[in-house]
Amino acid sequence: MIRSFSVTDIGKKRKLNQDYVYVSEKPIGNLPNMFIVADGMGGHNAGDYASKCTVETIVREIRGCFEKNPVRILSKAIRIANDQIRQKAREDQSLQGMGTTVVAATCLGHYLQVANVGDSRLYIINHEIRQITRDHSLVEEMVRMGGIDKAAARNHPDKNIITRAVGATDTVEIDFFHEELVPGDIVLLCSDGLTNMLEDEEIGRILREKASIEEKAQKLIEAANDNGGRDNIAVIIIDAFAEE
Repeated sequence: MIRSFSVTDIGKKRKLNQDYVYVSEKPIGNLPNMFIVADGMGGHNAGDYASKCTVETIVREIRGCFEKNPVRILSKAIRIANDQIRQKAREDQSLQGMGTTVVAATCLGHYLQVANVGDSRLYIINHEIRQITRDHSLVEEMVRMGGIDKAAARNHPDKNIITRAVGATDTVEIDFFHEELVPGDIVLLCSDGLTNMLEDEEIGRILREKASIEEKAQKLIEAANDNGGRDNIAVIIIDAFAEE
């Protein structure tokens, strides 16, 4: 029995909330459940339009998709969302240059299928915290190439520059991850408004506390805001074995 909770928060510095979340514990199309975090970018209202439109398009496409394979379903839906964002930006000058991250997951029994574009993240937390997705960001590329270490990356001035986004280019490159889940695992999807404010260890500590997932989500938001709340914060927590 799966249980989840989602919340977004504007943070302390932003005038607009450009993060958008979607949660369905029930089947949509041929997928048994669906969880999505999108963090929009673009001036004025373009970022919040991009994240909302992308998530709504993905959900609509999953609903109408005849494919059985989760990777194919997610791939097709995200590509169509990319086309949609590109089209809208061409039609409306105020939306030019908009884009959004997307991290999406579906629990298939004891397995988790994940799709990712950008620097929103998915973690699995049990005795330790593991980041499953890889950030598509300039700074993460520098870490991978050995140019800088993880500690320097946290406060790098170019931290916000992402190398992939839905809507950024005519074709979108998507990373897929397939992970086995074991009882006790908690899944976290979040935007960088959380991970830029809190170290992984702090996130793991909060999620391991004896508390409901609703309380844990609120604690994550509070902690990110207490540390500066420089961006919008989006959090989805999934307990895939809630009743076991």
